[in-house]
Amino acid sequence: MLCDSTGFARGIRCYYCAAAGAAIFRSERRFVVSQNVRDVPAVSLKTRIGWIGTGVMGRSMCQHLMKAGYAMTVFNRTRQSALPLLEKGALWVDSPREVAGNSDVVFTMVGFPEDVREVYLGKNGILEGARKGLILVDMTTTEPSLAEEIYQAALKREAFAVDAPVSGGDLGARNATLSIMTGGDQEVVQAVRPILEVMGRNCIFQGPAGAGQHAKMCNQIVITGTMIGVCESLIYGFKAGLDLPTMLRSIQGGAAKCWTLDNLAPRILERDFTPGFFVDHFIKDMAIALKEAARRGLFLPGLALVNQLYLAVKAQGHGRDGTQALILALEQMSRTEVRK
Repeated sequence: MLCDSTGFARGIRCYYCAAAGAAIFRSERRFVVSQNVRDVPAVSLKTRIGWIGTGVMGRSMCQHLMKAGYAMTVFNRTRQSALPLLEKGALWVDSPREVAGNSDVVFTMVGFPEDVREVYLGKNGILEGARKGLILVDMTTTEPSLAEEIYQAALKREAFAVDAPVSGGDLGARNATLSIMTGGDQEVVQAVRPILEVMGRNCIFQGPAGAGQHAKMCNQIVITGTMIGVCESLIYGFKAGLDLPTMLRSIQGGAAKCWTLDNLAPRILERDFTPGFFVDHFIKDMAIALKEAARRGLFLPGLALVNQLYLAVKAQGHGRDGTQALILALEQMSRTEVRK
């Protein structure tokens, strides 16, 4: 099974992306020998959850699980970021290894592939504390090959690993409306599905380990197109003398409607570059997608162009701003500043 739905990810709803992604998975699908999936533990409200990574999105996602009644153990590089969770009853521990030792299911939502590697495979990492039957769910966007490596390392510990990157940004995390793309053993994904559905509405199984990350790359490739399209339309509309809120109301009712237009265009008009998703993290994602494309002999000029524009945004000092800050690089080239 490749996908139990159409493949439409929240905020994209693009038939062509879904079809292309399915074709990639069909051409690449590799099966590995896993442990006996009949031993997958059942999930209930008594399931102890561990959470690593309490940033912009992770904290909101964790809060939903606590509100649903799950006991929570947390770790983050900085304790300060986890304080809102601790105040609501979460238990703090001092390492990923301790999180694993105190949990039945461990979720991770960190920043970069090197962070994922350290949290799972490093000293005092999750796998050092893993025991038979522990389920590991990485929700970070990272390299498909790393997801496969963690899957294999978990097998050696008789544990289960799932890659489950998400789409929907800070709004999706706060509203529990994330799209979740999962890879691994389907029976394991099914076991943790009740937990995943506390955080998102669109949880779709993609295939074996790494397939969730490949699906997320498809998601990010589409977003590069919608981001540059939204920003260029605002610059054009502004210079044409249009009332931009009125223009947006018009095009939101037609074929141009998308998550980026609905949620990020209004922020741009308010000059609000608060991160729902960091520019730095988006650059990381595009680099992964470009690397994976190169491995397959693919030429993706749109992705490459938008990547260069975001590198310019970062060079301007906006790496920790939200992805809507792309408008800043385009404004500089057009020598204008969009105002509503």
